[in-house]
Amino acid sequence: MSTRCVASIWPCRRARCAACSGRTAREKSPSAGRLLTTLLTPDAGSARVAGHDVVRAPGEVRRAIGVTGQATSVDTDLTGRENLRLFARLHRLRGDTAHARAEVLLDRFGLGAAADRPARTYSGGMRRRLDLAASLLTRPRVLFLDEPTTGLDPASRNAIWEVVRELTLSGTTVLLTTQYLEEADQLADDVALIDQGRVTVRGTPDALKAEIGSYAEVVVAEEAALPGAAVVLDRLTGNRPALDAGRRTAGAATTDASLTLPRLVRELDAAGVPIVDAALRRPTLDEVFLRLTAPADATTGTDTDTDTEGIAA
Repeated sequence: MSTRCVASIWPCRRARCAACSGRTAREKSPSAGRLLTTLLTPDAGSARVAGHDVVRAPGEVRRAIGVTGQATSVDTDLTGRENLRLFARLHRLRGDTAHARAEVLLDRFGLGAAADRPARTYSGGMRRRLDLAASLLTRPRVLFLDEPTTGLDPASRNAIWEVVRELTLSGTTVLLTTQYLEEADQLADDVALIDQGRVTVRGTPDALKAEIGSYAEVVVAEEAALPGAAVVLDRLTGNRPALDAGRRTAGAATTDASLTLPRLVRELDAAGVPIVDAALRRPTLDEVFLRLTAPADATTGTDTDTDTEGIAA
């Protein structure tokens, strides 16, 4: 008996970063990554990576990709340099080429000074960078990253993000799976939510945020001013404001792109509403996905552009 674990995948343009996530770690569909890296054989359907069919040409797919899993694959008893040379030999790179490539990557990832230290002495961020460097030894056209910054401190996370940005600028296509939606917002050109094996929400981060609009919130000087603030927000946003007497706030969502913070303040002032603070903020991707997947999943159209590489249904 077979189980349908992935019902749809989406096209990814060359030299772009595509991110996928789910409501839970299980729902981000690690099976999709295993199918696309040829570790699983699909029961039906088709997928192409770097122009190669994952069933008909698995060898070509493997030669075109690099994979960095959620758990680091480095040998902590070996030095950073020894790790990269070992992976290079596993990729069948010749001696001089392997050594030269290892040195380039050690310098690129800021590991040159620690290259001869055992990897067990590295910080979590350093081990993660070493693991990512190992996946780039063969200059892959497509790189699969699974939760690349889980457990890292902010400085190490930013360093990994910068590396990913450089990779896409240099022509590498990146497929990122992450539960950390700020990471998807920072890195991805295209974001998808996978639910029960199917892409239910997809688009650029900006487009997804624009779909649910902004959120206007006002802090009034006194609780008695809340009704007046609510009237103004209702008129400007077309939505019934949420009131919090304890915090003296009134807030409402809006999809009106013409509503600006100066206009909001002017309207409140004209209505005689005394305020302490006012804000007009864009939603986070967490808020977008919560809004667009409850109670019913949103759907998006399919991309028929043929200039794609990496993942395609």
